[in-house]
Amino acid sequence: MRHSQTLIPTLKEVPNDAEIKSHQLLVRGGYIRQTASGVYSFLPLGQKVLKNVEKIVREEMEKAGAVEMLMPALQPSDLWKETGRWYNFGSELMRLNDRHEREFALGATHEEVITSLIRDEVKSYKRLPLSLYQIQTKFRDEKRPRFGLLRGREFVMKDAYTFHDSNESLDEAYDKMFQAYSNIFKRCGLNFRAVIADSGAMGGKDTHEFMVLSDIGEDIIAYSDSSDFAANIEMAPVLDNYQQSEEHMQAKELVDTPNYKSMEEVSQFLSLPLEKGIKSLLFKIDDQYVLVLARGDHEINDIKLKNIYNATNIELASEEETKEILGADVGSIGPIDVKNVDVIADYALKYMRNAYCGANQDDKHFVNVNPDKDFHVSDYHDVRFIQEGDISPDGNGTIQFAKGIEVGHVFKLGQFYAEKLGASYLDEQGKQQTMTMGCYGIGISRTLAAIVEQYHDDNGITWPASITPYQAHIVTINIKNEEQNSVSEQLYKQLQGQGISVLYDDRKERPGVKFADSDLIGLPVRLTVGKRANEGYVECKIRATGEQFDIHVSEVNEKIASILK
Repeated sequence: MRHSQTLIPTLKEVPNDAEIKSHQLLVRGGYIRQTASGVYSFLPLGQKVLKNVEKIVREEMEKAGAVEMLMPALQPSDLWKETGRWYNFGSELMRLNDRHEREFALGATHEEVITSLIRDEVKSYKRLPLSLYQIQTKFRDEKRPRFGLLRGREFVMKDAYTFHDSNESLDEAYDKMFQAYSNIFKRCGLNFRAVIADSGAMGGKDTHEFMVLSDIGEDIIAYSDSSDFAANIEMAPVLDNYQQSEEHMQAKELVDTPNYKSMEEVSQFLSLPLEKGIKSLLFKIDDQYVLVLARGDHEINDIKLKNIYNATNIELASEEETKEILGADVGSIGPIDVKNVDVIADYALKYMRNAYCGANQDDKHFVNVNPDKDFHVSDYHDVRFIQEGDISPDGNGTIQFAKGIEVGHVFKLGQFYAEKLGASYLDEQGKQQTMTMGCYGIGISRTLAAIVEQYHDDNGITWPASITPYQAHIVTINIKNEEQNSVSEQLYKQLQGQGISVLYDDRKERPGVKFADSDLIGLPVRLTVGKRANEGYVECKIRATGEQFDIHVSEVNEKIASILK
């Protein structure tokens, strides 16, 4: 493609609203333009990268036995009401009414649509298993769109769905998809981790996120420094591997703690370490109030609590509710003499001696408190967030933290959607059975941005060869010079004939402008046609390494092919 015939509006300055490198460079490099907050147009370069990512996805989906289809973005509310998600999906679901006041949603996800389709079309076990996918635009009304393509209101996504007559069949499909996702992100050149995750609003269990390691990631990955264990920090289990305190139990004592509310404040006032304190928080789990205890230096994990109770909703009790139920302000509550409320505790509490906790009286705490002696715990669970330095849950090494960008997610949905929507089949005995489902998503546009986060330098993007918009960039120093122009045209045709995609900068611009744009756009190889054109030589620059050398035109094709490998 000739530069003069396409649209590549590069910018010298960083856009004011662009906080991260991928957003800055994709806008400056002429890949995307914002149409509205969280909504972007993909310009010619951006569209080519998007299609290259999609090509990799399609190839790996086909290897995994999935068949492509396309479902509507406009979805009737009736389907969402059948599963209950119309009411509990939240405000991120874009809702609208047609001229007849019928309710619709713009597709944030397609479980309801695909399940209703299979319900109507597949009736026998002979048609199972079935694996289908689509690549389509999704919509979510993000409260605060940010980070360019990483958190938008309109984005391109690949979503796949599998239907089965057994959990064993689902397990097999899940493993295939897991491998396909690993292949996709490896082929995109990404440094990523597959981590244990929470299914959230999707339902189901047994799920993994694919996280691209990046300092701007909004998720924290807990991983072992000695094994391949990795999990979202929300889901990383903590081993019950504490040492029993050998302190002699003392009698509890009530002390005044005037205006000291937080664990840190009480710790300093009492001159006792945080790990000697008992953190007490009152949660409302569905319609039940539960007092949850953890060691003072640990943080309570509400996702683990939700899973323990298999709950739909979980939230901290309000100050008013806490006062009414426990008789004290939030900063003074504790487990002693608590009635009519379940008390559960993190494993670490079993091993504590002579701890301190709130006394359920404003501005008062107990010291020398001991579990099972001074208060009753209904049950002990793993309810805290894992911390750096903890033993890895697989017993190998210790936990380290890294930030990650979620680019893919695989779920074992089980029968949740099939039961709600009546997706059943007749088994070999002619009995009606409920289908079992899996769901697998990749953020295509999000992956594009994640690649830029890992592939850039101070001058611009450094695309990996597998997804670059063009493989080579011809830059002519002086387009008016006949020899340079002739060599450039020869190179352009020569490379295209070899099947190498080329962007040919044929603009009447200063060399400095062309070089700056070339580095910004970030194609793997640049061929500069300049003063040695009359000898048949051009300068070759490898964008990723900055290596430069002269090469004869006759050797260019072979050299570029070698570089791209």
